[in-house]
Amino acid sequence: MSSNAPRHTALDALHRSLGATMTDFAGWDMPLRYGSERDEHLAVRTKAGLFDLSHMGEITVSGPRAAALLNYALVGNIGSVGVGRARYTMICRADGGILDDLIVYRLQEHEYMVVANASNAQVVLDALLERAAGFDAVVRDDRDAYALIAVQGPESPGILKSLTDADLDGLKYYAGLPGTVAGVAALIARTGYTGEDGFELFVSPGDAEKVWQALTEAGAPAGLVPCGLSCRDTLRLEAGMPLYGHELSTSLTPFDAGLGRVVKFEKEGDFVGREALSEAAAAALEIPPRVLVGLIAEGRRVPRAGYAVVADGKVVGEVTSGAPSPTLGKPIAMAYVDAAHSAPGTAGVGVDIRGSHEPYEVVALPFYKRQK
Repeated sequence: MSSNAPRHTALDALHRSLGATMTDFAGWDMPLRYGSERDEHLAVRTKAGLFDLSHMGEITVSGPRAAALLNYALVGNIGSVGVGRARYTMICRADGGILDDLIVYRLQEHEYMVVANASNAQVVLDALLERAAGFDAVVRDDRDAYALIAVQGPESPGILKSLTDADLDGLKYYAGLPGTVAGVAALIARTGYTGEDGFELFVSPGDAEKVWQALTEAGAPAGLVPCGLSCRDTLRLEAGMPLYGHELSTSLTPFDAGLGRVVKFEKEGDFVGREALSEAAAAALEIPPRVLVGLIAEGRRVPRAGYAVVADGKVVGEVTSGAPSPTLGKPIAMAYVDAAHSAPGTAGVGVDIRGSHEPYEVVALPFYKRQK
């Protein structure tokens, strides 16, 4: 078998039986859509959607100095995360460039699970292994130990409640707890990438099909549908959530990305990138970097990543993500623009779409916020 052949998740046969359109994503064969991506998107916004996210990269860090290692390797203060809680953070290079954005779960006193993006899982694993030198901690590649299923949308708590003994009402956003779902062991996390309430379920690959089928049956009366990566992208775009390779990259620091809040200088000890990030933070105060903003089209043409943002005949920024928004009914984009053109309502801003300067409204992110 060629090393270039895409990997398959434990749910691959099931996706094909459902008629999914498959696509290569970060070396994995993944469902892009099952039917209409607009219908899948709207189901998550109004009812519930079911996603296979088994391409994500799980890395376990354990041992007496696990917290100290993560505090050194990542920009966040991981030692302050309580058992059963999760934190959004980043791993940076020594020069401050973002290697990946991550969610870290504290499973036990001395055990953490780091979840990396599929495209960066190996890079993150290699960096953690390298940075672990001298720490009494073990870094373990657990990518093959988990399948990851997400149920997202306003109906998701009711659907999951019928299948679990876990206290979902007591489970806060960005928390996780062990429990059973459809009779199998799972880590149940109240996290997601859609802007809706929902849960991510880490289960053994051998149990994935049973859990998927149980959720499908329990969710049918509530309007749950299987969802692919295409609507996952439009959902996260509406929610203003960054995607690595678009809004985040090694050429940007967290301060360039408007996410300087994830860098915790007050934590004890050194961490990789501290000096460069301290300089980036100071520079951002003196000369504001480009600002990540939302753009809403006045017309129908869809902006794409890499398109120039223009004003008064000059390039003032660049689109990082763009798509038609099913919720707003108009094309939208995220873009980095000069600070002078970043205020909501700034007049005269457009996107260069194949030589034509299409007018866009500058808005604050996110485009969409769910009603609590």
